Amino acid sequence: MRQALETMLSMQHAMNTRVHENWIDQKFEWYRAVWIECGELMDHIGYKWWKKQTTDLQQAQLEVIDIWHFGMSALFTPATEPAELAARIELDFYHAEPETNDMRAATEALAADSLHTRGFSVPLFAQLMLASGLSFDELYRRYIGKNVLNFFRQDHGYKDGSYQKIWDGREDNEHLTELLEGLDSDAESFPDDVYSGLKTRYPG
Repeated sequence: MRQALETMLSMQHAMNTRVHENWIDQKFEWYRAVWIECGELMDHIGYKWWKKQTTDLQQAQLEVIDIWHFGMSALFTPATEPAELAARIELDFYHAEPETNDMRAATEALAADSLHTRGFSVPLFAQLMLASGLSFDELYRRYIGKNVLNFFRQDHGYKDGSYQKIWDGREDNEHLTELLEGLDSDAESFPDDVYSGLKTRYPG
């Protein structure tokens, strides 16, 4: 787990640096992105008791992955050493136990904490991860995939608006999910394999 955490932190730092070279010093409101993503997650699991709604677990899990991107970013400081941060996060994961299997309650707990502290709680995130049916290994696999997709988007015009998010009638996230099912996440070439797979499918 420690090595996986260091890898994810390193990749997140690289992605954020791609967007802004001195991103840590900018003190972006990562907590705000966290609670807004929590709201988007709610849309996928349904909260409207006054109408029929069907839970889309796969899309809800994708929101959990997005929350993890912003959450890790919130944990960085100018003095952050990735190895030390990975060790602290590892302890939080090991000690986290699901207080509830209710995704709505777990989502609200994380959102409320983010709004109150303007930070990010790894234990509360771990509870949400487990409530959503994700293991740590699956979090790692899908995080790597989404991180690579984010780089792919940047490489193909995401920032200037020329990127095409819909491919053959489906969002790029859906293509990513399908692509990950056929790749070996334990392979050293996994990130490169994901990128190559995306490039093969992309119509632009």
